[in-house]
Amino acid sequence: MNKKLLLKVYNVEEFNSNGHLLIDQLTSHLEDKLNAYSKNAINWNEPEHELKFWKDFLKNGSKKDLFKEITKHTTYTHHPHYLGHQVSPPAPITALTGLISSLLNNGTAVYEMGMASNAIERIIIELVCNKIGFKESSSGFLTSGGTLANLTALLSARKAITKKDIWNEGNQNQLGIMVSEEAHYCVDRAARIMGLGNQGIIKVPVTREFQMDTSLLESKFEEAKAKGIEVFAIIGSAPSTATGIFDDLETIGGFAEKQKIWFHVDGAHGGAGIFSKKYRHTLNGIDKADSVVIDGHKMMMMPALTTALLFKNEINSKATFSQKADYLLSDSEHEDWYNSGKRTFECTKNMMSIHWFTLLKLYGEEVFDANVTQLYDMGAIFANLIAEEPNFEVALQPMSNIVCFRFIEPGMSTEYLNELNIKIRQALLEDGEFYIVQTKLKGVHYMRITVMNPFTTLQHFKALIEKIKLIKTSI
Repeated sequence: MNKKLLLKVYNVEEFNSNGHLLIDQLTSHLEDKLNAYSKNAINWNEPEHELKFWKDFLKNGSKKDLFKEITKHTTYTHHPHYLGHQVSPPAPITALTGLISSLLNNGTAVYEMGMASNAIERIIIELVCNKIGFKESSSGFLTSGGTLANLTALLSARKAITKKDIWNEGNQNQLGIMVSEEAHYCVDRAARIMGLGNQGIIKVPVTREFQMDTSLLESKFEEAKAKGIEVFAIIGSAPSTATGIFDDLETIGGFAEKQKIWFHVDGAHGGAGIFSKKYRHTLNGIDKADSVVIDGHKMMMMPALTTALLFKNEINSKATFSQKADYLLSDSEHEDWYNSGKRTFECTKNMMSIHWFTLLKLYGEEVFDANVTQLYDMGAIFANLIAEEPNFEVALQPMSNIVCFRFIEPGMSTEYLNELNIKIRQALLEDGEFYIVQTKLKGVHYMRITVMNPFTTLQHFKALIEKIKLIKTSI
């Protein structure tokens, strides 16, 4: 055994030296990006070229340049020109809570390995349940991302609603869920993982405003029932990832109650609106839900991944996984909230609760109100700017910080305009000054921004529009 090498790996002085170097580099990075001193939001590179660079760096690169090169070869979420995916520019303090979690490496699923983080998680869950409007009988936990949280919620729904013991005996009949055709793809993926197949995913068309068409709920439910499908859950999007439009949670909740099925709200992106005095109304009806998902790493300034999965009834949060690991989890006659491994898909999870707790302790829950409100306000401002431009149009008036828009030319076909907008977006990506994404709605291709940086201003929006005009002239 090469013990000298291991001693070097765990050398405290080397850790201290590297740590100070990294903090200095990241501080410079933040100053540069937050103030937009550097022009680009992304240093785009073709995949094969990027792979070649890192293969060469592993062999020939300088060790002292490692952190610097990783930081350079990336997308800058802290740059106000970052208008891409729904990933927050994390509050700088959460880099330090992430450092604590990584170094202590306390797996939170078992209380003995995560005493502080389990107790802190309990506090966070109680706070968020209260903001949703759930009663004292509610509960939940933090888990690794919205995809896993949505899957877990649907597993809980299946166990609570269906009459068969599927966990132990397997599927006995065709089960189904109802969901908007604009819902996030992870819901479709979760349903397939659960064995529902195409037939069990009952997609409800959307209105012209891209909300789930609630006038079709009864007919879709009866149609599924006639086919022998047992519908056990309906999912409301809050909002849809592609459009940023919120489903009518109040009406969906009433329908679920009438049909005695589970009502789940995928609030991965917009669930944080429960903290916003101005935009809380977008979530009217969320208190009717049986379960709710809210991502901390989207609208709440935390690093990925950390997601709250909340249950109206605590019993459902504990009954999902009836599986025993004697060497880890002790039996308990009282409520065993402190061993979250009994309720989560993960057998190990990081100390994600300390991100939430630190932001609350240092800044109060008002910081979430400030962030959500600012980002949603800026979404409306960008949409208004686009509406004033003769060669631009929005897909629909935004309800959040997600805005779909496109460049148009009168008299041109949909096919031509689709291809034109694809080219414009690709040119933006390769140029790197702005980072935006794209989507397709009912066959029409749109560019899409998500305002995730609270320091993105009107001037940045105007610069993006002018950049697109400039690109158009060169295509």
